[in-house]
Amino acid sequence: MSEDWAAVAKAINERVNALGWRQRELAERSHVSQAIVREIQHHVVERRRSSRTLESLSVTLGWHPQHLISVLHGRKPPEPDEPDTAGSDTVWSRLDALEQRMIEITERLDDLKSDLATVIEHVRTDR
Repeated sequence: MSEDWAAVAKAINERVNALGWRQRELAERSHVSQAIVREIQHHVVERRRSSRTLESLSVTLGWHPQHLISVLHGRKPPEPDEPDTAGSDTVWSRLDALEQRMIEITERLDDLKSDLATVIEHVRTDR
C-alpha cells in the first residue's frame, strides 16, 4: 500500500492554519521535534515515521490518534470520539516488546559482568 505523505502535509497544514498555530507551537505541544514537524509539513523528506509521531501530532491537533495514519494510507480517518482499538493493541504489544528487550539487555549485562570478573581475576593473578 502506498503512502501519501503529501496528503499528511496538507491535512496538518490546513489544521495548523485553522488553529492559528505556528510550527514551533505544534512541535512543542506534540513533543515532536520541530525539524521532524518541518519535514512532514513541507513534505521535504519522505521516510517512514514512527506511528507514535503521527499519533502525537493527531491528538495534538484534536483528531483521533489514528487520523494521520489513516490519511497516510488513503483511508477515511476515524471520528475523534471513536474508540482507539489500534492504540490499545499497540500499547500492549509495545509493552511486551519492551519487556522482552529488557530481558535481553539484562542477560547481556549479566554476561558482561561475568566476563569482566574473569578479566579482573586474570589481571590480579598476573601481577
